Amino acid sequence: MKDHRVLSGMRPTGQLHLGHYHGVLKNWIQLQNEYDSYYFVADWHAFTTHYSDRINLEENVSDMVVDWLATGLNPNTSTIFVQSKVPEHAELHLLLSMTTPLSWLERVPSYKDQQEKLKTKDLSTYGFLGYPLLQSADILIYKAGLVPVGEDQVAHVEFTREVARRFNFIYGREADFEEKAEAAVTKMGKKQSKLYRALRKSYQETGDDESLVKAKALLGEQQNITLGDRERLLGYAEGLGKIILTEPEALLTKASKMPGLDGQKMSKSYNNMISLRQEPESVKQKINRMPTDPARVKLTDPGDPKKCPVSQLHQIYSSEETLKWVNEGCTKAKIGCIECKMPVIEAINAELEPIQENIAKYQSNPNLIQEIIFEGSESARAVARSTMEEVRDAMGITY
Repeated sequence: MKDHRVLSGMRPTGQLHLGHYHGVLKNWIQLQNEYDSYYFVADWHAFTTHYSDRINLEENVSDMVVDWLATGLNPNTSTIFVQSKVPEHAELHLLLSMTTPLSWLERVPSYKDQQEKLKTKDLSTYGFLGYPLLQSADILIYKAGLVPVGEDQVAHVEFTREVARRFNFIYGREADFEEKAEAAVTKMGKKQSKLYRALRKSYQETGDDESLVKAKALLGEQQNITLGDRERLLGYAEGLGKIILTEPEALLTKASKMPGLDGQKMSKSYNNMISLRQEPESVKQKINRMPTDPARVKLTDPGDPKKCPVSQLHQIYSSEETLKWVNEGCTKAKIGCIECKMPVIEAINAELEPIQENIAKYQSNPNLIQEIIFEGSESARAVARSTMEEVRDAMGITY
């Protein structure tokens, strides 16, 4: 599946926690072995809601990349880069803003949600209104076919698809588009041409999605046509013009099961997290301070694991045997809460130990981190430049 490109990014909030590891990074690490993977630090996005805050971006970016590498992201397998090191993102964002209706931005679900959550901040800025379009530019500039997101982010991917579709419709209509498309069809050979025409007719006359899928697969196999012809024939099959920007698909990821120390979602803003750099004794103190079932006042009082945040951590870290021991020990008052927490403390520290060893290794070589960011950003920029050449050509900005 390395011919399929995956793209995802993260705002530079600095050192990461177990919620990031279980909710995002584990998935990225798996995907990098299956797809052509691009992972970026979304440093410009930090300003959409925190433009007036004093953020040490340099330190945050470095810390976050170190944590990515320490958990298993491989710069030899993935392209790891920083958004602001690829200024083409901003150029595509600007050009897309010329064709994107204002109403599309205002209806993005997170627009009102974030305004409600961040009432103390002045978010009446274009940067905040337009950040979904910058996200779209981040995706479209790499022609990423897949974007790993949770269910709450699917609307952003759908918005990106609409933006790409509108751009292709407006600028993908070359004056001699049909003539060029027909010429490209004949290059495929008699048998393949006949099949392509049949699939195109089936999709356009009956709306048969399966025919479009087969047409795309057929074009992907062709050796006799150029990349430009392939994109032209994709648009021809769909009844559009030349496909300049690829419509991405959402790659749904499972919701993170990593709870915070209070049972809510683990988050820096809730102050309920365990950092990937948390020292063993600090982990022990944090877990031991976790609230438990309020009904267990005394050791002899039976408890209910369903009412205890610690049991949620047991679900992630403990074996079936330990879970059985916890359930019986709690409900029958055979074990105390501190005793119950010990397996979780040991499991978290065992998970963090190799990560922290890797963090120390990368921290001891800051030049290596700079090198990885530089090389990844240069590699990403080469792809972005290629896309922008097509975009400028389609828009007539080639003089």
